[in-house]
Amino acid sequence: MTPFECLKFDNIFSELGNTYYSTTFPEACNAPYIVSVNRNTASLIDLKQSAFGHTDFKKYFSGNKTFDKINPLAMLYSGHQFGHYVEQLGDGRALLLGQVRNSNNELWDIQLKGAGVTPYSRGGDGRAVLRSTIREYLCSEAMHGLDIATTRALCIVGTDDHVYRESIESGAILTRLAP
Repeated sequence: MTPFECLKFDNIFSELGNTYYSTTFPEACNAPYIVSVNRNTASLIDLKQSAFGHTDFKKYFSGNKTFDKINPLAMLYSGHQFGHYVEQLGDGRALLLGQVRNSNNELWDIQLKGAGVTPYSRGGDGRAVLRSTIREYLCSEAMHGLDIATTRALCIVGTDDHVYRESIESGAILTRLAP
């Protein structure tokens, strides 16, 4: 039995219908490696500590391998952007892998950020760079420490992929959790 089999997927968001999302699988990346793992956040989804050293950890959390019983999707929503209401926004570089129900019966979203293009990427590459994933990882945990509701950072997986922003940068994928 692998340490990932304890994850109890309960993908209720995908039951809403495709008005609210587009089924989207992560794009493979080159040579994923672990940059950081947040053991405290892992406990929120009952992920065992033995998972971090497992050869599949970096594959699952880079999007190079998918869990059984998931329905990965990019969420569609509306809201205000740049001071204007926009009827159709969506996850441009974020991907909901699935939802896990923990032993306390809490439902947690597992989301990859930087795992490739989604239907809502608006011409972008859907990738993230290492510097911005580190910043988001640290900021989300700092906000949590200040008791401000936010997503929780589970891990950062770096890649050998080059991502083009102002210059060529190292690629990375951030895995975050949200209730």
